[in-house]
Formats: sequence, C-alpha cells, structure tokens
Amino acid sequence: MGDSTARDVRAWLRGLEVFAGPLAAFDPGAAPDDPVDLFLSWLTEAVDARLPDPHAMAVSTVDEHGDPWARVLILKNVDAAGRQFAAHADSPEGRQPAARPGAALTFCWPALGRQVGVRGPVIAEPAERGAAGFLARSASARAESLVGRQSRHLDDVAERDRAVMESQPRGGGPHPGREGLDPAHARPGDGRVLAGGREPRHTRL
Repeated sequence: MGDSTARDVRAWLRGLEVFAGPLAAFDPGAAPDDPVDLFLSWLTEAVDARLPDPHAMAVSTVDEHGDPWARVLILKNVDAAGRQFAAHADSPEGRQPAARPGAALTFCWPALGRQVGVRGPVIAEPAERGAAGFLARSASARAESLVGRQSRHLDDVAERDRAVMESQPRGGGPHPGREGLDPAHARPGDGRVLAGGREPRHTRL
C-alpha cells in the first residue's frame, strides 16, 4: 500500500461519524455498588434495544510466546463466580488460559455508546457443568463442536463439512469430555465501564 493510499484511508476513517444516534444516559453517581448489577442492566438495555448479538464479547488471551490473541465468543452466564464462556479444550482459547490463566473480556454496544471490560483469571468449570451445557446445544452445534479442530487450518470448506457429517452420530450422545466445548469462568480481577459522548468526552467508572 502506497503512502497516498494510506493517507486516503486515514482521511476516510477520520471522516466517519462516531456515535451517530442518541446515546444512553449514564450517571456514575447512580451506579449500583455491585458492578455485576450495572453490567446486567446495560446488557438488558442492549437486548431490549434489539442490538445485534448483545451478548457477544471479545475474549483476549496471551499464548506461550507472550503474543496476544483475541476472538469473539458468546457469553454463556453471569454469576458470583464471574462471566462464563465455552471453548474447545484444544483450541487456542482453551489452551492459552490453561497455560496462562488470565483473560480480558470486552463487551461493546456502539449504538448505546457503552463498553464494559473485565479482566481476571480463567477457571475451568466442573465436568458435569460441561456435560449439561453440551446437551443443551442443538444437534448441529454439538456435531460441529465434536470436530475438534477449532481455529485450525482446513484445506477447504468441503473438508470441514465432511468432518461435521462424520461427527453427527456422536452429537446425539452424552458429553464426550475433553473432546467437546468446556465451560470456563473469567473471574473479575478488575474492570471498567465506559459511556461515550457526542463530543470527545467519555465517562469511565
């Protein structure tokens, strides 16, 4: 990419409007003492506003070389232990917290001008909770999770489809242990909430 193209992209990006719509109000003085209550109230507002995938979050981890990774996963639960997500034990998001048990979770609802970040240790859940979560998934989702090649290279889409078809008979049975999606909690060590404004002025808590 030449210098002129880089300048054009920079100008194009700077010209894009940020926080175009009416933004949700946020008064830090009225925020609940428990940050989980604030998070759930913001998540509820995002759901009620029919924002797409309001429970999607960026999960950031570090590999054995110290290189950062990030991917978008779906929030499975929120309780006193933290925020729960599921990852295949053999995938990077499964292996990396096992070696370096820490992660950062980022939720972003741009239409409301809101963002929540949490970081802390990742704790694997008991096997029986993994079994329950596995059986709660659809048959097709169970079959796909049993392929066991999450985030690995495939030569073509047909190879993936063949692997999914081959795993379908196993998808109707009990949870297969380490082959399937294992739940884990990211326990909050610290966190932040951010509410954006129309001007370059944001409120952090």
